Amino acid sequence: MKALVVTALNHEAAALCVALNFELPADGAVPEVIELLPAGEIVQGRDGRAWLNDRPDIILQAFAEDGKDIPIDWEHSTELKAPGGEPAPAAGWIKGIQLGEDGSIQGRVEWTPKGSESVLNREYRYLSPVFRYELESRRIFRITSCGLTNQPNLYLNALNSEQHGKETIMDLAKLLAELGLPATATFLDALNRIALMKSEHATALNQAQNPPLDRFVPRGDYDTALNRATAAETDLKKIRDDQLETAINAEIDQAMKDGKITPATKEYHVAQCRMEGGLERFKAFAQAAPVIGGDSGLDDKKLDGEGKALNAEELKVVDMMGLSLEDYKKANNL
Repeated sequence: MKALVVTALNHEAAALCVALNFELPADGAVPEVIELLPAGEIVQGRDGRAWLNDRPDIILQAFAEDGKDIPIDWEHSTELKAPGGEPAPAAGWIKGIQLGEDGSIQGRVEWTPKGSESVLNREYRYLSPVFRYELESRRIFRITSCGLTNQPNLYLNALNSEQHGKETIMDLAKLLAELGLPATATFLDALNRIALMKSEHATALNQAQNPPLDRFVPRGDYDTALNRATAAETDLKKIRDDQLETAINAEIDQAMKDGKITPATKEYHVAQCRMEGGLERFKAFAQAAPVIGGDSGLDDKKLDGEGKALNAEELKVVDMMGLSLEDYKKANNL
């Protein structure tokens, strides 16, 4: 997006803005070098407004790229009369601009006879530069002309122009309000606040692109840690499931041994125990349940030579008949 460019010139008929006037030599000499902009990054006016001159190099570069001399006229006729087709003769020409030892921007002048006469005769005592600047930053980047004037209290008339259009510059009071500054603040205060906001914005962008490791972790490290945690959780669940299965089988086997359940119902009780809280419920059940599958009475029976055991009724018959156990087995093919 192209920055909005404005032109600032000194003219008495304008609304009060910023005084930028330089007095010509009091001895009436015609100077070969004139001061166009004072030293310092802030060009401060009497009413508190200011412009930014932190890049004098771009002003020098603009002059070199234009490849033409800068006119010195009378009462800014180049800016005010020439656009309407009226005559705007030159009092002199700035053939070159340079950075002075004190940091000011200076112009090397070649005067016309009439211009030299106006200065020598002290018909005009002040010089007023006209320059272009960016509206948002108010940074001066080109000097377009310079006027001879006799208004020692002359103020700059800021004509906002982009190409041939004209607009009104932002009101300082509105700017201060938008920045949260009091109405008594100066334009320099506004510039400082804007610089602070830009710094804070740059810091925020840097933190977003390079977040602190004590509060954020790189995505790759996060994914690796998450995968490890998931794997550990899976392993832990398997261990817990195995332990639960072992405990269930132990309780079920003990209950069958105690005659509290039958083998036919084992799978049912195992499924119930696998449910949440199921094992504890089964333990309580097995403890309170009656014995439903008693001893068959055959565990302590002795086996004969062929491994056949006699039950209680058979033993009673053998005794009543007065037979030996061996004869009874032979008679019954046991």
